[in-house]
Amino acid sequence: MTHALTLPVPSSAGSIEAYIQAAQRAPLLSEEDEFHLARQFRETGDLGAARRLVLSHLRLVISVARGYLGYGLPHADLIQEGNVGLMKAVKRFDPARGIRLVSFALHWIKAEIHEYILKNWRLVKVATTKAQRKLFFNLRRLKNSLTHEASLSSAQMMTIAEKLGVKPEEVREMEGRMSARDLALEGQADDGEEIFAPIDYLADSRYEPTRVIESRDYARLQDEGLHDALKVLDARSRRIIEARWLPADGGAATLHELAAEFQVSAERIRQIEVKALQKMRQSIKDGKK
Repeated sequence: MTHALTLPVPSSAGSIEAYIQAAQRAPLLSEEDEFHLARQFRETGDLGAARRLVLSHLRLVISVARGYLGYGLPHADLIQEGNVGLMKAVKRFDPARGIRLVSFALHWIKAEIHEYILKNWRLVKVATTKAQRKLFFNLRRLKNSLTHEASLSSAQMMTIAEKLGVKPEEVREMEGRMSARDLALEGQADDGEEIFAPIDYLADSRYEPTRVIESRDYARLQDEGLHDALKVLDARSRRIIEARWLPADGGAATLHELAAEFQVSAERIRQIEVKALQKMRQSIKDGKK
């Protein structure tokens, strides 16, 4: 569904207001029209009907995304991730259940935004299990309502643990993860003083003679196999793989940048990337036989 839905993409700070204004102008649907379009999409796969359902709910995504600006992530990215959730909701929406799309889509929109925040808020993941993710968002909300200090007191942790129905130790651990700073490998000696950062004492065995020889042989074999594997891809898939995994300038393209280039959703780019990698792995595997 996402491949053919050429929806507007909030790509930069300069265009975000224009995008929001365009989304606000999208016509709302009556309950009767909404159910009719949903049935039409489920029964015939009419992408035009799906597009109308998505466009009429873009303002919902904008409203939800605005509530997560406190995490310091780009508003445009939050909206785009919410749009992915909205399209997933439209694909799964069943009008026979008797509920409006807005109620059904809310879960999917928040789920995609939550996933994006957890992947990008810290270099190291702060929450991996479902229970940890729930605690992460609830703890941040309650912490903001209890104190403006950087850290919680023991009494405040006890209060939050009681409200959330978890152990104080779990609150303390999550608070530690949320408060931790990412440590750069290379220090910044702004005052001219010599400092020692992790990069100074981490061992580097790359230049050990046998390791160099092994690396060269491995790289040669990899290059030969990779070159052949890229040949099995169509032009678009190859462009996506090269931009994501083999960038000439060393900077890999994001899903959203490629989505803007091909005028499709970030989810569609991810799907193409996954299928392309599968084809390449199979090609390399066949070449070794």
